Amino acid sequence: MADRLNAAVLISGSGSNLQAIVDHIRSHDVPCDIQLVVSNNAAAYGLTRAARAGISTAVIDHRAYADRATFDGELARTIDSHDAEVLFLAGFMRILTDEFVERYRGRMLNVHPSLLPDLKGLDTHRRAIEAGHVSHGASVHYVTPALDDGPVILRGRLDVAASDTPQSLQQRVHRLEHRIYPQVVSWLAHGRLRLEGRTVYLDGRALPGTGEDYYDPHA
Repeated sequence: MADRLNAAVLISGSGSNLQAIVDHIRSHDVPCDIQLVVSNNAAAYGLTRAARAGISTAVIDHRAYADRATFDGELARTIDSHDAEVLFLAGFMRILTDEFVERYRGRMLNVHPSLLPDLKGLDTHRRAIEAGHVSHGASVHYVTPALDDGPVILRGRLDVAASDTPQSLQQRVHRLEHRIYPQVVSWLAHGRLRLEGRTVYLDGRALPGTGEDYYDPHA
């Protein structure tokens, strides 16, 4: 790996996790350069965040392509043209083809709003409350073809309050995402992470299947 890690970030919306990563890289001198931010949504506010940070942007509207494979092919060509070594999915609301995922296997990360492997899929905050979970949170994981099934690197946990609604819980989990995703980016850029099969190693230590644990009692 080069002295500095080249990355691309894929977004569809506001880009708050993108902003958290950019801010962490700059404030902590993380050896990572975000070469490109790509969105499938031209109105995504994250594109404005990227432009203000001096990062190149691209819009690839999935509606302009006949099928998912054609869209993913153009996405891959755009990413590769910027020499990105790793991809960070940050609110990218498209299901990627198996072929795309395999192309970047071991080099693509995502953050999911639950304590994986629990609550894969959508609407996790409402489901957590309805199931009576006392803990909830977010997980940063490697992306594999199976949805939300990749090896977990870091889980951030918080306590579910009796007064929580799906909306309030979503806001609290977002703040937690803004802590754990930049941390994983830093570990990766400093060469502290390694993936072998489905086992994640941090500083040479094999992590459990649920990844490293971060608990914030004040989140």
